[in-house]
Amino acid sequence: MTDHTITPRTGTLLGDGYDCTCGTLLADRVNAELHASEHQLCTSCLGSAVEEPAAGFTRACTACAGTGRRREQITWQLAHAEAAEVITLPMVRGVVSGWEGPFHLSQIADAIRDGLALPAGRLPVGPRVRDLLLRMQQSGEIHMISAPDELLDGTDVVLYRDPQWQRTRPLAL
Repeated sequence: MTDHTITPRTGTLLGDGYDCTCGTLLADRVNAELHASEHQLCTSCLGSAVEEPAAGFTRACTACAGTGRRREQITWQLAHAEAAEVITLPMVRGVVSGWEGPFHLSQIADAIRDGLALPAGRLPVGPRVRDLLLRMQQSGEIHMISAPDELLDGTDVVLYRDPQWQRTRPLAL
């Protein structure tokens, strides 16, 4: 079995070439993803199991759960799609409306998980709830009261580990 480790080519003029340890030269990201897919590697991290969301900050790939394998990536994508169907905005609104005072993402996610009787790890509850809370924040229903846990690239790229929100109170006239 040939090893396939796909890495960005250094020193290229446009910086978009990739090399594979099998000897294949890949002209761009699309070809690198196709090559990864053909060899059952994650198309997001190209099989490295690591992603770099900001320059100098790496973490386990969220697309394949840090495995670098295509099977896990597809399983995780299906789980995200199922979570989008099961965990709805009205459901999250209902949980938030019953919450007095500030709340953390993890508290709302745990309440949703318990309400659906889901075992931990069954669906990506946290990421789905986070997305819906951010949507509620954009519409002005809640506001974030957390400071970032880390500044990854100045104030342009920040990391929140377990952000905290609070319901927005209507202004009294």
